[in-house]
Amino acid sequence: MANTLNLSLTDELRAFIDANCGDGTLYATPSEFVRDLLRHKKLEIEATGARDAILEGYQDAIQGRTVAFKGDLRGLLKKARK
Repeated sequence: MANTLNLSLTDELRAFIDANCGDGTLYATPSEFVRDLLRHKKLEIEATGARDAILEGYQDAIQGRTVAFKGDLRGLLKKARK
């Protein structure tokens, strides 16, 4: 189900959207363009969170904050995929 969102834009932002929509562009409508921008921003935020978690893990390893894992990693990964 599609939801709508009304936005108030500055003239500069509206011109930017208009310049990236329509004939000769990747997007047929302003809605397509804005949705794609939002998807990219969402992915960027998720990637930043993943990167931060990885860096935190590296810092833990550098500081010696580790625990030996004696389980079945492949089994756990298979379970997680289901």
